[in-house]
This record gives sequence, C-alpha cells and structure tokens, in this order.
Amino acid sequence: MTKFGELIDLEKPVLLNFFADWDENCEVIHETLKDVSAAVGDSAKLIKINAESNEQLIEALRVKNLPTYMLYKSGEMVWRQSGVLSANDLIIKIEETANK
Repeated sequence: MTKFGELIDLEKPVLLNFFADWDENCEVIHETLKDVSAAVGDSAKLIKINAESNEQLIEALRVKNLPTYMLYKSGEMVWRQSGVLSANDLIIKIEETANK
C-alpha cells in the first residue's frame, strides 16, 4: 500500500479509474479519459487501475462497481462515484478540486 500512498499524495488532483477489460462500460471510459487528460493537461494526474490485477487494493478501497472513480488531493479522497460519467463531468470535478 505504500506505493498507493505515494501515487495519491500530490498537491494536484489525482483521478483514479478502476476498470475491468470485460466490462462494456469500462471500454467507453477509456476514450472519455483520453478527452479528460487532454483537457486538464498537467493540472491533474489520471491513473487507470485494472480491478482484476489489483484485487487487494480493490478490497481495501471497497470498490464494488465498475467503473469507479476516486479523486484525491494531498493524499485525501475528496470525491468518489461509480458508473459512466461524461468527460465534462469529470473535468468539472477535477477543476473544482484543483481550485480548492
């Protein structure tokens, strides 16, 4: 878990996306995240986490549905939501967090 702590302990927002390759909704999310990444640039970090190869982390964070998003800033979770979201929704949430 130390590595996870290092990933989220940044001053800028860190958006985690938990996904699985077999989930149709998760396939759509990959394209959405490309748009989000292009829009936010270096002001945030986006990390995709494969649920199947990170079972211990999934359990620790109690991820029950995919896709699930978690937004961290300075090591603290500030937002969490499951389901398909638009690029605009994610961009707005990241920008709100960055400006806090």
